[in-house]
Amino acid sequence: MGRLPSGRVALERALSKLGLASRAEARRWIAAGRVTVDGRLVLDPGAPVVPERAAIAVDGVARRAARFRCLLLHKPRGVVTTRRDPDGRRTVFDLLGAAGDGLVAVGRLDFATSGLLLLTSDTRLADWLAAPASGIERVYLATVRGPVGEAEAERMVAGLLDDGERLAARAVEVRKSSGRESLLVVRLAEGRNREVRRLCAALGHEVTRLRRVAFGGLELGALAPGAWRELTRAELRRAFGPGVPLGRGPVR
Repeated sequence: MGRLPSGRVALERALSKLGLASRAEARRWIAAGRVTVDGRLVLDPGAPVVPERAAIAVDGVARRAARFRCLLLHKPRGVVTTRRDPDGRRTVFDLLGAAGDGLVAVGRLDFATSGLLLLTSDTRLADWLAAPASGIERVYLATVRGPVGEAEAERMVAGLLDDGERLAARAVEVRKSSGRESLLVVRLAEGRNREVRRLCAALGHEVTRLRRVAFGGLELGALAPGAWRELTRAELRRAFGPGVPLGRGPVR
C-alpha cells in the first residue's frame, strides 16, 4: 500500500482506531462485505477514507467514535491484554464486559504479569502514553529467584544486552534480598516487551512474580485484581501534566 494523502487513512485502520475491532478483524469484516462507507460497499481494507467526514457502517449500523473514557484496571495474572484470544484464554475485555466497548489498551501486560493497565476510547491519548518519546515512567514490583545485590541493580541501570538489544532501567531498588529470592522495585522509562523479565534473566535471575504498581502519576493502590475505576480528565492532567492530549482528535 502506498502512502495515503494527508488526512486519509486505510479503512481497516479507521475501524481499529475507532475501537471497534483489531485491524485483523476489521479486514475480515471488510472482506465479508459487512462494511460500507458513505452508503457504498467497500471490499478493500486499504481504501482511503477521511474518518472525520466518512459515514462508516458495519452491518448497516453507523459507527462513530466513542465518548471520551479512560479506565484504570487491575489486570490479574492469567489474563491476556487483547480483545480476543485464539487459545481461548480470558482477556481483559472479558473482565470489563460492556464497560470495555470502544476501548483500546495502552500497551500490554503479559499473561503472567499483573497490575495497572490503562484502557481508553481516545486513541490519540493511547498513542501518546505508549510512545517512548513521552518518557512516562512505569514502576514494577518484581520477585526474582536468588539474591540480588546493589552491584547487579546498578548493572540493570547501566544497561544490559539481550538478544542484541540494549535494555536499561531508569532505577532499581533492592527492597529485600535473601538466598532464596529478592524483591525489587524497577522503574522503566518506556514499555519495551517483557523488559523487566529480560533484564533480570540477563543477570541469571528468573522473575517469579511481576506487578505494575504505577504508570506516570497514577498508582494501583488498593484496587483489587479484576477491579477497575473510571479516570477523570482532571486526574489524568494531574498524573501526566498539562501537555497530555485529552479529548478525541482525528483518527490517525
